[in-house]
Amino acid sequence: MIMSELYGSMVFCDKVMSKRLPKETYAELKRCCELDLPLSLEVANVIANEMKEWAIEKGVTHFTHWFQPMTGITAEKHDSFIAPTKSGEVIMELSGKELIKGEPDASSFPNGGLRSTFEARGYTAWDPTSYAFIKDGILCIPTAFCSYNGDALDKKTPLLRSMEAINRQGVRLLRLLGRKTERLDVTVGSEQEYFLVDTKEFEKRKDLFYTGRTLFGARPPKGQELDDHYFGAIKPRVVRYMKELDEELWKLGILAKTKHNEVAPAQHEFAPIYTSVNVASDQNQLTMEMMKKVASRHGMTCLLHEKPFGGVNGSGKHNNWSLCTNFGHNLFEPGSSPQDNAQFLLILAAVIAAVDKHQDLLRISVASAGNDHRLGANEAPPAIVSMFLGDEITGILQAIADGRTFSSRANCEVKLGVHVLPKFAMDRSDRNRTSPFAFTGNKFEFRMPGSAQSIAGVNVVLNTILAEQFEEFADELEKEKDLSAGISRIIKRVMTEHGRIIFNGNNYSEEWVEEAERRGLLNLKSTVDALPLLTSEKNIKLFESQNVFTERELRSREEIYTETYCRLVNIEAMTMLDIATEQILPAAIKYKGELVKVAENSIKIGVPADTETEMATTLARLIGSANQKTAALRTALEKAHKTGEHISGGRCFCDEVLPAMSELRSVCDELELNTAKEYWPLPSYGDILFSIY
Repeated sequence: MIMSELYGSMVFCDKVMSKRLPKETYAELKRCCELDLPLSLEVANVIANEMKEWAIEKGVTHFTHWFQPMTGITAEKHDSFIAPTKSGEVIMELSGKELIKGEPDASSFPNGGLRSTFEARGYTAWDPTSYAFIKDGILCIPTAFCSYNGDALDKKTPLLRSMEAINRQGVRLLRLLGRKTERLDVTVGSEQEYFLVDTKEFEKRKDLFYTGRTLFGARPPKGQELDDHYFGAIKPRVVRYMKELDEELWKLGILAKTKHNEVAPAQHEFAPIYTSVNVASDQNQLTMEMMKKVASRHGMTCLLHEKPFGGVNGSGKHNNWSLCTNFGHNLFEPGSSPQDNAQFLLILAAVIAAVDKHQDLLRISVASAGNDHRLGANEAPPAIVSMFLGDEITGILQAIADGRTFSSRANCEVKLGVHVLPKFAMDRSDRNRTSPFAFTGNKFEFRMPGSAQSIAGVNVVLNTILAEQFEEFADELEKEKDLSAGISRIIKRVMTEHGRIIFNGNNYSEEWVEEAERRGLLNLKSTVDALPLLTSEKNIKLFESQNVFTERELRSREEIYTETYCRLVNIEAMTMLDIATEQILPAAIKYKGELVKVAENSIKIGVPADTETEMATTLARLIGSANQKTAALRTALEKAHKTGEHISGGRCFCDEVLPAMSELRSVCDELELNTAKEYWPLPSYGDILFSIY
């Protein structure tokens, strides 16, 4: 199939709708989407019928309201198109009512106390701004998910609310600046890192199967030290996987663009072209699902955990975030003379103030048990939120703050010293891959999200904090007689009060940790440190004022996130105990016994057995230590169970269970290095990381 026929072939997209829907119906749908208006049931009936006919032509018999509950993955309940007739036959139908509203059980999903077990009714509501698509022979209709009382129980609803908030406040600010903007859209491109391992090796590791990461494993002789995997030639098996993944994603209208090897062995990256943040969020969920499905067809398993292997780089998800008007103008585009671009500098000042005021929320938006292993590990940004703007942009803002004129550097060319090679213009700033929130020319790259996380949460926060700042600036500028002077005063104040958040240096260094503390920046090292701040008075006021979360919804999320953290660490600890007691210790004891037998037999015939004795003695010491560490982990886990799945329980898991797990792992990894491979029950890191080559 040629690309023009393949791309979007499984999507009820704008092109399909413009052809199949009556002109007046299509026009009304577009009008409602652009103006955030509800569709009438009459219009919905026409759309539903055409959507059903299109799906049937592709062999579809069932549809589902596809939604994103607080589990972090997607959910679906399949209903057939079949409806009975009076004559005892059946017809295929999909009504506007069925398109607009579904009723899944709302009591069995994480709800943070918003629903009781006996309060089962919930609703899914069609989101017409995200196209319906066919997946696995099912018509999937993207929907929001709420409780009987209208409380948001999903990732999509707050995201849509935040999009309305930033549009509302952004348009207001831009009109004060003389722009005829009718709508402000958030666009996002999410780079997705992942590991591929051979399924046969994966299935031999109970820790990978249950938790997504290795809880034990000595480092292999070769890891990522030579930097030879990064951007290296992609192995044929992986090329075949990536080719099929591209094709599957293209069918779903996902603009798969870039693919390459990442730093660690068996690690890779995928990146799409930018699209609306709501669609980008939906598509990233689909991408993660498709990555796993396609991998299984190639005898591989796709790992999306943030830290599958100790000692090698983990996986993140870089959220590239920008703002565009309905005329296609990117508000983060500085232009050829950024020092003279008042609109750009004002928007930038809003971002600076928003990020500094709400460091806690940005940290919370990426908080998870898995991501805690990655942040600050010299492979990802630290848990300290800061911004990179580059020397030129920072210099312009600082000059305004200081009341002086900025002298821009002349345009420079990059010269490689070889005449046959072309010269090209130097960018205005370098890239800073250590920064959590880096300006990269016409967008901000938020590098803290973990690879397994939905991007909805981080964009809810980004949209909302900027909407608040836009509102504050608009309130101030409305009172100004001299707009230019007012903008300068705002920028000066922002740099004075919030300039501390700008850091253009090495975020991986210990010196930065000390400097950040001196500046008064937050260092929320763990999820448990961060989560209690979600429902602070400041944050409740923020989300309620922008109509993104009610206090009730916000508190429910704090409870859900805390429970999830406790449960994930508990699963890891329980798995670790199982592996240690059922596999590692018995194997080490068996090998020690064999060494003792060899030593005894050697002594009987007068052959020295010093080596065997020394090896057995070392094993005996390590086995004893591992047994003690196992008991200590069990004790810590019992204490955490008694404490409960709230923040104090999370603190116990963080401060006592995780350190106990680390100590048990340390001694067991040493045991691996002292046990013959034929006795060791788990595939080694070398076996796994190089299994697909």
